[in-house]
Amino acid sequence: MSNETPIPMPQRAVAIIGAGPAGLVAGAWLARQGFEPVLFEAADELGGQWNAASPMSGAWPGMHTNTSRVMTAFAELDHAPGTPAFPTQEEMLQYLRRYAAQAGLLPRLRLGTRVECLSRSEAGQGWILRSRGGGEFRVEHFARVVVATGRYNSPSIPEVPGLGSFAGAGGVSHGFDYAGPAAYRGRSVVIAGCSISALEIASELALAGARRVTVTLRRQRYVLQKLTGGVPTDHVAFTRFAALAGGALPPAAVAEGLRRLVVSSAGSPEQAGAPQPDADIFAAGLTQSQHYLSLVAEGRIRVRPWISEVAGQRVGFADGSAEADTDALIFGTGYRLSLPFLAPEIRQALDLDDQHIDLHDHTFHPELDGLAFLGLFDQAGPYFPVLELQARWLAYAWSGVVAPPGPAAMREGIAACRAGRGGPQMLPMHAMALLFARNAGVEPDPDLWPELRRALLFGPLSPASFRLTGPDRRSDAAARTLADAARFGCVSSPEMTAEEAARWEMVRSLLQADAA
Repeated sequence: MSNETPIPMPQRAVAIIGAGPAGLVAGAWLARQGFEPVLFEAADELGGQWNAASPMSGAWPGMHTNTSRVMTAFAELDHAPGTPAFPTQEEMLQYLRRYAAQAGLLPRLRLGTRVECLSRSEAGQGWILRSRGGGEFRVEHFARVVVATGRYNSPSIPEVPGLGSFAGAGGVSHGFDYAGPAAYRGRSVVIAGCSISALEIASELALAGARRVTVTLRRQRYVLQKLTGGVPTDHVAFTRFAALAGGALPPAAVAEGLRRLVVSSAGSPEQAGAPQPDADIFAAGLTQSQHYLSLVAEGRIRVRPWISEVAGQRVGFADGSAEADTDALIFGTGYRLSLPFLAPEIRQALDLDDQHIDLHDHTFHPELDGLAFLGLFDQAGPYFPVLELQARWLAYAWSGVVAPPGPAAMREGIAACRAGRGGPQMLPMHAMALLFARNAGVEPDPDLWPELRRALLFGPLSPASFRLTGPDRRSDAAARTLADAARFGCVSSPEMTAEEAARWEMVRSLLQADAA
């Protein structure tokens, strides 16, 4: 490669690796700031995870979102009329096609083009990107690059004694490769894990004619349903008030408040016959499934502790029980962080491994000027509003609309990132949204919007609520914020209840005391 002469790209050109939701929203916001994005996508279609035909997608046809259509959209484009509360995979792909077209990104896409290597230029200014697509190999020099390849595309299957001996006709697979229930009708299936995908697959198989469904898990998480009192759970659980309270109250109080919210909505798993989770919801973890607990209660899903060994078709569990005639074993056990195209010196600077990457606020690194990362964090809750806020901060920082973080601030951010490696890796959506909104200068103060205070505090963190103030504010943002908060009957009146007002006053006084 040393004899290759890179093609110099225009100074305002930005290479974006990935054309899923993160890459598309990054392209849209960089273009708004006068940059010229070029989006590299290995698949033959945009959409990332929502393009079920892509080998990098773990979605399956007919799969539905676990977050509402309000919270699975970007601010510039609503879903088409008639879209259900929880859109299908096909509807999400159509939405992303419409978004890319509206943002003028279609001519900027290089579909069917895989990035093989990203390295620093020999002069130390800018980045060399090597790609292959359409029978052509290119070497290009970009001043700026965004990595937006997604967090969930490299399946992880843990080591299990005897796993290689499994003899069931359905084989061993990961939930990433699940293509629907048809292949499992009439069969005995063991699903390993307590992730959203594990519980959703188990539920679908139990409802679609599997002979027996068994879930095996290391620890029982609390389980949220998609609807809470008829309202999408993401409108209730991930709020601005929850984020502000999380920054003001002791961690134990935050954990107990979240546990009470979940238990009051869906009950605790042991009530349905599943194991009892840890009393600390942060230690236990949180997952989501609309039907799982009711199916456990009906005996249509059986729950066992973790796998102790596999021998032929026999799957043994830590309590001594076993499934003797298992036909298929599906692992819903998470993903590795996979960025194979990064050159060794970049990987070393990031201290990159299968689960961790050192970044200031999940985006920048002080030693990698002109290189940014988008959407590589492990998050609980809706991604789309957070991805848009991160993309806005990135575009504003690179264009000078807001001051970019300096080297000292980034070094502090890297230190905090490293210090947090031993703690929980799944981050709550509301905390991530406020982080990026504040960095971008677009987080509204609820007390400055009295007519919107209740919607802003106790309604969903909808994309429209971040267009009230700061750069790119919109004149219709207030009306849209109110409409989003009232949708599904979540916040139907502007006045806070006495309980809400008291809770806000307590948290506000704590925040003011901390600021003083």
